[in-house]
Amino acid sequence: MLRVEGLQAGYGDSVVLHGIDLTVGAGEVVTLMGRNGMGKTTTISTIFGLLRARAGRVIVGDQDLTNAAPHRIALAGLGLVPEGRQIFPTLDVRENLIATARDGAWSLDRVLALFPRLSERAGHMGNQLSGGEQQMVAIGRALMTNPRLIVLDEATEGLAPLIRDEIWACLAALKAEGEAILIVDKNVDALSHLADRHVVIEKGRVVWTGDNAQLVASDEVKERYLHV
Repeated sequence: MLRVEGLQAGYGDSVVLHGIDLTVGAGEVVTLMGRNGMGKTTTISTIFGLLRARAGRVIVGDQDLTNAAPHRIALAGLGLVPEGRQIFPTLDVRENLIATARDGAWSLDRVLALFPRLSERAGHMGNQLSGGEQQMVAIGRALMTNPRLIVLDEATEGLAPLIRDEIWACLAALKAEGEAILIVDKNVDALSHLADRHVVIEKGRVVWTGDNAQLVASDEVKERYLHV
């Protein structure tokens, strides 16, 4: 579904990524973890063509989309829930959701059924929503593109515990339906219950990969790279 090979990128003279490798298969849930400033968001930005790769490849399905325009990445089947949500503040919930909609299984009614809270707030503007409601809109907007893979950058950052639980429940439901998901988040406990595999990066390099059992069993990985 998604294959990233030897990805290098940075800002100006600063190199941030030093050869990132990761894969996400169809129906698979994979995490990208690491402490703040280690290159997670830079990796996502480079995958989506928002930052130019200096080396390496981004392959979606059978297409090499390295440094492709962001709209081509979206058309290839990747949906992004960006860090900070970035919903349209002066559009209401319905308008936010249909702004980038494509034909497919995910419709407005289906998204509102997934997030009943949004159904209740459907006529409210983006800037009238709580952070948790905005995150639900951002997830719903990505689903409305009918992606083959949905990518969440900081899935639950800054959200209240009850809202986090709603987001995790939503992602578990998406996994049960066979949606491929790549998640950036810091909640190791929740991720270990949801994901199939984990990729940990440190200073722009992959330093550890493994499945749930390996992550749970490795106190060294959690303490050294995740500060858990």
